[in-house]
Amino acid sequence: MKLTLTVHITGRSARVHVAGDLDYGSTGLLLETVSELLVDPSGWQDLHLDFTDLAFCDSAGLSSLVVIHRRTTAAGIRLHLDHRPAQLERILRVTGLLEFLTTRPASLDSDESDIG
Repeated sequence: MKLTLTVHITGRSARVHVAGDLDYGSTGLLLETVSELLVDPSGWQDLHLDFTDLAFCDSAGLSSLVVIHRRTTAAGIRLHLDHRPAQLERILRVTGLLEFLTTRPASLDSDESDIG
């Protein structure tokens, strides 16, 4: 299965719907899409990666999530990993990345409590 991304920007947030396989052959597309969004965030403060239709994620996919986390943090944007399927949730927990990717850095803390 290939990777399909759909981007929606509304108000204070951008949402990237990720469908298909996030693997070695497709992570470049996700990284490129997020990088383009971060060039000019136009006032939005949150990036939501929606994994509702994620079919597969390998170590390259996880690596891309770490890179995205670093880039969003540097840009002052909060990253949310929404609608994580069970296999992604499990691999994030086993690798110890779940807390790292979903905990807001102190510099981005606000009075909102939804981490996504």
